[in-house]
Amino acid sequence: MAHIVDLGRRIELVPIDLHFQEITIALYHQQRDAGAPSAFVVHSYSACAGTEARIDFVRHAMQVLGGMTISIADSHRLSFPCGRKHQAAAKRTFLEACKLAPETELEPRPLSIFDKKSARTIRVDSAGGGAYHVTADGDDEEGARRAGAVAAGLIKLAEMEQLDARGGVEFDCGHAHDALVGLLLVRALNVRSALRDELAKAARGILAAPSAQEG
Repeated sequence: MAHIVDLGRRIELVPIDLHFQEITIALYHQQRDAGAPSAFVVHSYSACAGTEARIDFVRHAMQVLGGMTISIADSHRLSFPCGRKHQAAAKRTFLEACKLAPETELEPRPLSIFDKKSARTIRVDSAGGGAYHVTADGDDEEGARRAGAVAAGLIKLAEMEQLDARGGVEFDCGHAHDALVGLLLVRALNVRSALRDELAKAARGILAAPSAQEG
């Protein structure tokens, strides 16, 4: 793997990659200059052969699933098109990417999903300017409540802001992030379970020093 001088601040960690030699992979945030776009770096200290290819896959998965872009000047750096930090969203995009096996076919997730809990289809429609509206099948009170709960899940997972009590949410950057919303929608159906899962995985190990990581 190419040497990266400045990794930045580590913000997320996968202590054991179940899809490649149980290596440790971490996500770092970089903000090199005031006013410059926030960037993220995926990195592993593992010296195991094939690590570079695995990191490349995770980075590409973050592009496709989270709608992130790779810097032309530095292919190790990922950013959101709006240039804003969106740290919570970046962390969860990273975690979702690390769950995927290298042979997984990557494509953006849809902005609708069947919700087993309510037996309804949940839809998220873009309203422009970074705003979205969550709806559930059925023009009734139960559907409105479920849509509101899913909207609250998106707010929690991506640090979005609430526009109204009828399922309206938005990104404070004012830009659309359709792929990111589609990625997080499945987790927003049961946000408490998603957060517990992340905490449990984070507790399975810690990031070892480079000299201690051989694979």
